[in-house]
Amino acid sequence: MVRNIVLFSGTSHPQLTETICTHLGIPPSKIILSKFSVGETRVEIGDSVREKDVFIVQSGGGKVNDHLMELLITISACKTASAKRVTAVLPLFPYSRQSDLPYNKVGAPLARQPPLHGGEKGGAQYSFESRPTTPHPAQEPSQGLNGGGGGDLRKKLNGLSVSGRPPKRKDTLDSVQSDGSYFDDANAHASSSTSNPNSTATATAAQPTDFKPQRGYKQWVAQAGTLVADLLTCAGADHIITMDLHDPQYQGFFDIPVDNLYGRHLLRKYIQQQILPKHGGVEGCVIVSPDAGGAKRATSIADSLGMDFALIHKERRNAHHPQNATMLLVGSIRDKVCILVDDLADTSNTITRAAKLLKKEGAHKVFALVTHGVFSGDAIERIQASALDRVVCTNSVPQDEHVRRSDEVAGRAGGGKLEVLEVGNVFAEAIRRVHHGESISVLFQYD
Repeated sequence: MVRNIVLFSGTSHPQLTETICTHLGIPPSKIILSKFSVGETRVEIGDSVREKDVFIVQSGGGKVNDHLMELLITISACKTASAKRVTAVLPLFPYSRQSDLPYNKVGAPLARQPPLHGGEKGGAQYSFESRPTTPHPAQEPSQGLNGGGGGDLRKKLNGLSVSGRPPKRKDTLDSVQSDGSYFDDANAHASSSTSNPNSTATATAAQPTDFKPQRGYKQWVAQAGTLVADLLTCAGADHIITMDLHDPQYQGFFDIPVDNLYGRHLLRKYIQQQILPKHGGVEGCVIVSPDAGGAKRATSIADSLGMDFALIHKERRNAHHPQNATMLLVGSIRDKVCILVDDLADTSNTITRAAKLLKKEGAHKVFALVTHGVFSGDAIERIQASALDRVVCTNSVPQDEHVRRSDEVAGRAGGGKLEVLEVGNVFAEAIRRVHHGESISVLFQYD
């Protein structure tokens, strides 16, 4: 029994709140959450929170914007009612995938890839059968600066002069012509002024109507990461508890404490108890990261279990069509059971394409273990029709509807590929430790 604590539940995941309250031995506090006819959110607290330690459970799945506004109003109401401390418990943090990204994931701003085997201009084309051009022992080493094309580069480097004024950047947006080439603004302006006295009027009339930004830049990106952090802080939140942030650096957007819990110990326990004993132990299985961003997460599980690790490298050459990304496998997985580990599955396009590639390369079975199973759109149907043998996720967002749809697509109860792990006890223990001022780091120690 935990005393002097108040726990409110939002409308996003009431089942998770019930599990947390059962574990803590307290009833959920009374709160009225509804909407006015105009669509505005109504919040009315039914229990006293004066000088109490308040925890508000609200996940980021479902109607994210409504749930976020509901959380902000509830936090403000608790602070107005003289709560001692307000902690927002966000199993899935909203807008965590929209952190401050100034560039697109296409590549570096000045990257110009040569065509591969007659491919189209603008980048090399890869397929499942292609292999990266890694040098091998029989291959001649590069000539470097002493041979080949090094002479031209050395001449260019020797021809550079050092002056008090730094050279003007030529990779800015205002120095890109319509055909994608670059020019020096100062030289171009000087030459046009000397050759044509009416250059100002001519340049004004010759401005292009359609602006095409330089490839590699993503224009006018909203900074949703810092915005959500500022909203929670301004509403009055004193502490944030979440799980498996898409980008751990997201914690730096806050000036209040943020506890980022890990779901990997649940996934590791499932691997130890359900997968390894049935599929040849450690020697018969391999941990696979579906992209380079999750390599650190997957390697931590592989190292703790003493298992092999493989990586799928994904390249998005076309920013407008991310589903056309090419994938390359790094590692040996033939005749083994592959375990894909990721933090979030939304449309499930990444894990289904990864499973197809793994089966093509000779994998015996493919399991996918993710912390947050959002499964928006037709993700459940895509999973059921894919090469995945099993998808395991936690209930950080409600999964009852997803499990029902999975069984419907399979045609029988329990025949779906989706399996759910309970995460309420992890949050309950974290809440108890925060309330009593105990260390949470023991929840991160898995050895």
